[in-house]
Amino acid sequence: MATRKSAAGKSGDSKAPSKGSAGKPAASKPSAAKAARKSPVKRQAERAKSVDKALLLRLYSEMLMIRRFEEKAGQMYGMGLIGGFCHLYIGQEAVVVGLQSVLTDADSVVTSYRDHGHMLACGMDPKGVMAELTGRRTGYSKGKGGSMHMFSREKKFFGGHGIVAAQVPIGTGVAFAQKYLGEVAVCLTYLGDGALNQGQVYESFNMAALWSIPVIYVIENNKYGMGTSTERSSAKSTELYHRGQAYGIPGVQVDGMDVLAVREAAEKVVAHAKAGKGPYIMEMLTYRYRGHSMSDPAKYRAREEVQKMRSERDPIERLRQMLLEEGLAQEAELKEIDRKIKDEVSEAAEFAQNSPEPDPAELWTDVYTEPAAAE
Repeated sequence: MATRKSAAGKSGDSKAPSKGSAGKPAASKPSAAKAARKSPVKRQAERAKSVDKALLLRLYSEMLMIRRFEEKAGQMYGMGLIGGFCHLYIGQEAVVVGLQSVLTDADSVVTSYRDHGHMLACGMDPKGVMAELTGRRTGYSKGKGGSMHMFSREKKFFGGHGIVAAQVPIGTGVAFAQKYLGEVAVCLTYLGDGALNQGQVYESFNMAALWSIPVIYVIENNKYGMGTSTERSSAKSTELYHRGQAYGIPGVQVDGMDVLAVREAAEKVVAHAKAGKGPYIMEMLTYRYRGHSMSDPAKYRAREEVQKMRSERDPIERLRQMLLEEGLAQEAELKEIDRKIKDEVSEAAEFAQNSPEPDPAELWTDVYTEPAAAE
């Protein structure tokens, strides 16, 4: 699938999103209320005017690849072919696809354990990802990492991390290293709303602000950290992009169910960080359709709530409708994209199941131990 392009977007524009007194991007005064009344598809159509058809179809294809891959992963988990934990990304595809579309090959990514979509958006091979999910030797971590612990040095994807918020100081460190080495690059550091109250997050914010580290903290706010809503877990304000104010870190809140809104905001934020202006916080308002993990029945929310999000705000269907209504694609063309993606995912599943399991001797490799003290 397509991956980052060095010339993607308008990353040469070094202006950060303008903010009002509350830290939100300042809307053009005459059109704010009018824009709010427009349908999501119409709002997306306006953003699409500055994006060529090839890119729109690429964004659509990448989101659909993540959706179909995750559906297959869920199916294989139910069949007992994937063990351990498995956190699906279904519903949140627009976040990672929109953000990755403005990165270059110099940029890095680190994320939490809901990570399959991030791997695919970084250009990692679906076969290698599925092989790792099934614990096979051909997986990205040789079958020893599973769902939560995959890495690709080649794609500058530094994990999948199973400890809540552990990736935040790591991403800060990666961005610091890039700056220290004189690279013009950012590190996208993804975290969930449930991770935001961890102390290491704020230690990272402080360090990033002190040293103007080019790290972008992406809060994927899907409304439920595990099973607790943000309203119950976040004191005072649920507008999470304000959390860096004490450190002077600017923030922006974005419709994470609109891939073009994500891309538009990302162009400005990435330019801000690459211009040496320091860290930025992006809060993506998104939603997961499945439970926190495959073992979560998600009884803490109403079925009607999930259905409403699916029917009114689904990121893939929203882009699909816009492409058809604006005459940018034909139904047959989109069906063919879906067919090819399904075939690719099926091939990845077959490859994984036919791949050998790791040699038992692998238990003793890639393990860090302290050398024995001399007697």
